[in-house]
Amino acid sequence: MKTIRLAPVLFATLLLAACAGKPVPDWQVNAKDATERASNAYLTGNTRVADQEFLYARNEVTRTGRIDLLARVELTRCAAQVASLVLDDCTGFEKLRLDAPAAEVAYANYLAGKVQSSEIAQLPAQHRAVAGASSDNAAASAMLSIEDPLSRLVAAGVLLQGKRASPAVISAAVETASAQGWRRPLLAWLGVQAMRAEQAGDMAEALRLRRKMTLVEGSK
Repeated sequence: MKTIRLAPVLFATLLLAACAGKPVPDWQVNAKDATERASNAYLTGNTRVADQEFLYARNEVTRTGRIDLLARVELTRCAAQVASLVLDDCTGFEKLRLDAPAAEVAYANYLAGKVQSSEIAQLPAQHRAVAGASSDNAAASAMLSIEDPLSRLVAAGVLLQGKRASPAVISAAVETASAQGWRRPLLAWLGVQAMRAEQAGDMAEALRLRRKMTLVEGSK
């Protein structure tokens, strides 16, 4: 199974330690693996497994007292939600905001569609061009250039939240979710396409997309 790359990168310190040949504490391995399993489960539509794995990852990190890493676990969860157009408040992170590092605060604001220009440099590199785009076309181009599938979907979700998602952005989000087999975001983005087709009066296209959604829903 292909391992997804998380946004933001959760355990850069783990990778550095591994490269240096130093022993890696069990909590780091456990939390990293659980977070990846949780994100994949959420994106494929398995909420129960996602909740269990995120809780396990959170517990592993909590016993270190590291606010920065705990914030990243919560933000990773919220990033998967934004990719799936579940645009609720990132409540787990908000409880940590006061003590969270500036980079984590900037990313949380980005996910909420509230990032400030002064925070853009603090964002993960793949999101800076999207956040700093001066036009909808530039934002779409920046989103389309993101190679990592999850990061691309997160950027698309941020653009939709800010009412800046062009048809090209929406189509790319559908194609990305489909290629990865991520049922939850695929259904969400197909729903956006269907709604826009209905608003444009193209009922034939809307019905085609609804039939496709029914097919995806039946793949559980």
